[in-house]
Amino acid sequence: MRGLRTLFMGLCAAVLLGCVHGQPATSSIGNFPDPFVLPDGGGYYAYATNGDGINVPTLYSTDLRAWRALPDAMPKLASWVRPEVPHVWAPEVVKLGERYVLYYTAHDLASDRQCVGAAVSHSPAGPFVDQAARPLVCQAELGGTIDASPFQDGGRLYLYFKSDGNCCQMPTHIFAQELRPDGLGVVGQPIRLLTNGRVWEGKVIEAPTMVRRDGKYILFYSANDFGDGSYAAGYASCVGPTGPCEPVGDAPFLKSHPESGLYGPGHQAIFRHGCQDYIAYHAWELKPGGKRGERRFLYIDRLDWVDGKPVVGGPTLVR
Repeated sequence: MRGLRTLFMGLCAAVLLGCVHGQPATSSIGNFPDPFVLPDGGGYYAYATNGDGINVPTLYSTDLRAWRALPDAMPKLASWVRPEVPHVWAPEVVKLGERYVLYYTAHDLASDRQCVGAAVSHSPAGPFVDQAARPLVCQAELGGTIDASPFQDGGRLYLYFKSDGNCCQMPTHIFAQELRPDGLGVVGQPIRLLTNGRVWEGKVIEAPTMVRRDGKYILFYSANDFGDGSYAAGYASCVGPTGPCEPVGDAPFLKSHPESGLYGPGHQAIFRHGCQDYIAYHAWELKPGGKRGERRFLYIDRLDWVDGKPVVGGPTLVR
């Protein structure tokens, strides 16, 4: 794979006297949309939406600077997934005990909708296997379900996801639902946290990411048309892991800056490196003359908190 631009600003490692900052770095790996980064065992695993015949493209790094491609993390799909054009999207991974669970979106044969499944492995590199006969979550009446994201809090496990209403001229919603401790079954009913409605969100909200910082629950999400410069990321303040949640402000905190080459950033994931938060996301390749390319590059930026608000630190393009 070629052409991936990974921005790394302000590497922060935990040391006796606090944080030390590294240097900007870039790597060339390839198209890598809907990224998720999992710190594990002193290294970092990055997962992305399917491409080039690979169901779950996966990268590995020991320092967030140099990345290398790993084999397909889920080479075999579940029986419920349509084998032709399975549309395996937006994988995210959580470690539960000695096992890793990968949540992913794929096309369900029974409902003919995109739905969410869960696959298990004893290694973060896979192979992940989904032995279920049906999806974990499939809101067919709402257009399907995509963009599953796990969150652990106080010994309980939750899954966040989006109803895919924009497939069918319906509103889009973000939901939370508790999971069993093994991560392979849901508990109770999904709780609706957000619905698209603000001007900057357009007709779509998606890609939920819940974090807890300084005792506060923050739900990040992306919105608008992923295929153009209107795509951006915002956030909501929540009372608890299942809400209620209220979007903060009337504008995204991460948005396009075509003059610097950042176009349509979004589908964020938040992770920590040492004492510093980072945000991974994708943005479209821009060609000479400002024309949008066909690849979505992976970016990793420092994420700071200023007066309790998330701020993306540093420039967002490495030329």
